Amino acid sequence: MVLLDLLGRRTALRVIWELSKAAAPLTFRTLQTAADTNPSVLNARLRELREARIVELAEGGYILTADGRSLLSMLSPLQEWAEAWAARFDAPGSR
Repeated sequence: MVLLDLLGRRTALRVIWELSKAAAPLTFRTLQTAADTNPSVLNARLRELREARIVELAEGGYILTADGRSLLSMLSPLQEWAEAWAARFDAPGSR
């Protein structure tokens, strides 16, 4: 339940998503722009994700830890399910 609470907080999943796509560490400003959030919310989320050892501050910015990458792989089936679910709403006659 602790993990679900953390992931359900505003911008937490967005930060993880942005870091998963990045080829290099992302700066605070880059994450702020990508997550379209204010600095205080992002700072709180990064602190919580760092305390949970999902994200770490490396040279040049923030990256996912090994645990963060592992979590991301666990979320992949959920993403696949969500994409299939959303596709049903785009199908003709689904509305």
